[in-house]
Amino acid sequence: MQIEQVQTFLDLLETRSFNRTADRLDVTQSTISGRVKALEKALGERLFERSRSGTQPTTAALRFETHARVLRRAWADAQADVKPYGAAVMLRIGIQHDLLDNHVADWLTALRSALPDCGFYVDGDYSRQMCRDLENGALDLGVVFTPRPSPDLYFESMGEIPYRMVSLTADTLAQVKPTEYILPNYAPAFAQTHATLLPGLSEGTISSGQAAAVRGLLIALQGTTYLPAEMADALIADGTAQAVEDAPIIAQPVFTAMHLRNRHRAGYRRMAKVLRGRMALTGRR
Repeated sequence: MQIEQVQTFLDLLETRSFNRTADRLDVTQSTISGRVKALEKALGERLFERSRSGTQPTTAALRFETHARVLRRAWADAQADVKPYGAAVMLRIGIQHDLLDNHVADWLTALRSALPDCGFYVDGDYSRQMCRDLENGALDLGVVFTPRPSPDLYFESMGEIPYRMVSLTADTLAQVKPTEYILPNYAPAFAQTHATLLPGLSEGTISSGQAAAVRGLLIALQGTTYLPAEMADALIADGTAQAVEDAPIIAQPVFTAMHLRNRHRAGYRRMAKVLRGRMALTGRR
């Protein structure tokens, strides 16, 4: 088993597309297929099923996901210890998956400018795992949707990310069919707001908690759902989907998270301030 195979597996879980993963990793589709086959051979289980509707993970893939994330993080830690890239300090930043694609470059540029003597390793993850990693020291700072109550963790509000309803078949809420609705479950706060505002659409039979997967389901099933506003606007702009204009916008709170012992340290205060400022700029665009 090679780390490239693990990285490819995790990227495929997010994109559900061999073509898109090949583009993101800057390799050929045959390379992606070869890595997946080699990983499947090493594990003795099939990990993905490919069909006209897209690429779907098997049960074995879902069971392997947590282990793959541990392997990738351990490899990153090893690289940081052996080769610190000339930086005095290597900081590990976790970012909620739905924020990674649209914001990581801008945020990392701002962080490097604020802390020029530091190096940064950035990874996408979910709130629960990031909170665990912050507690045990595997992560220095997290950008999370859901603060996890803990005496060892400290959270600060960064702002909110808006989500918009888009559809391939409906222009108004009255036209949205519950049977064609992909139920988004991005975070507990989002799910609670969604259930309050849209009780008739809160018991869908198809659901996901990752924006890239929800977008893929939206297109494959020709349905309706909520997506991060930037992702929704892109689909509207290219004519793939239309806005459901009378649907409410749902705001998802975003927080910076760190270990309690770091909350007064200058570097951590500076990182939290930078990220809060970048979020404010995003909200004004």
